[in-house]
Amino acid sequence: MNRIKAVLEEKGIKQTWLAEKLEKSYNMVNSYAQNRRQPSIEDLYRIAEILNVDAKDLLADKKDG
Repeated sequence: MNRIKAVLEEKGIKQTWLAEKLEKSYNMVNSYAQNRRQPSIEDLYRIAEILNVDAKDLLADKKDG
């Protein structure tokens, strides 16, 4: 599980904007946000860099689930 959707909402960022920055399709980013797919470690670090957060902030804390 990841927190990409929550971080996007906290920052007021649209998935379409993130998709453009990542050079991925909206559908791919949406599937990450909906936890239908998990990004590769490489993509996770790219997303964290783009969103200006620590990569671990994009990962759900096991206690939360």
